[in-house]
Amino acid sequence: MTETTLDPPTVDIEALRAAIRAEYAAVASEPDRGFHFHTGYHLAAILGYPQTWVESLPRGAVISMAGTGNPFALGDIRSGERIVDCGSGAGADALIAARLTGPTGSVIGVDMTADMLATARANAAEARLKNVEFREGLLEALPVETGWADVVISNGVLNLVPDKAAALAEMHRVLAPGGRLQAVDIVLERAVSVASKQDVSLWTGCIAGGLLAEELLTLVAAAGFVDIELVPGDDVFAGAPQQSSAAAFGTRGAGIRARR
Repeated sequence: MTETTLDPPTVDIEALRAAIRAEYAAVASEPDRGFHFHTGYHLAAILGYPQTWVESLPRGAVISMAGTGNPFALGDIRSGERIVDCGSGAGADALIAARLTGPTGSVIGVDMTADMLATARANAAEARLKNVEFREGLLEALPVETGWADVVISNGVLNLVPDKAAALAEMHRVLAPGGRLQAVDIVLERAVSVASKQDVSLWTGCIAGGLLAEELLTLVAAAGFVDIELVPGDDVFAGAPQQSSAAAFGTRGAGIRARR
């Protein structure tokens, strides 16, 4: 792997993680409260999830759904594959993956927020899916065996991670040779200043942790991925219940398709 010059920002990591946990605990426990991002059934429609998929999910998985794109639009999940969902939240994507891979496949969802893990486990039980489990952990230290996965998916989480190089290296580590990365996140048209990167509220607002497209591609390549493709997405913040600074930075959704 090559080195990257994009060093992690000097934000208070523990304060940041605490703020992110609080924000997404609220999404799990108060999904109708309204946030700076879209959630639930409305979000699923914006992101183009097939209606049949959404209708097959437990209601609890959908109403607490948050994200910036559809990782399944970046490539098919095949029967019998092993999938890791990085930042699995209430479990919507992990449950969809579990159905797509079928009973001979397996899915591991990883999240750091206790409320989301409890919600996801309850949703998996309601869906009666035996091939999915949810583990507590950080993207920078995934609790998954090296080379275990055929596919790594992630939805709107990488921008919340200060050390993106470490997170991407972990995604690369858990993939088997030839395994696929199908991640959706955000990219910015205008860079965030060093001072703004110290503002935890801008991190939870999905702004401060965003990167320019070129920066994100550099990090993905530095982690060892090949055949990297950036797939342009849409403005997924416009019209959200709470005011957002996303438009000021030209924030848009984007997909990253790559291979180990």
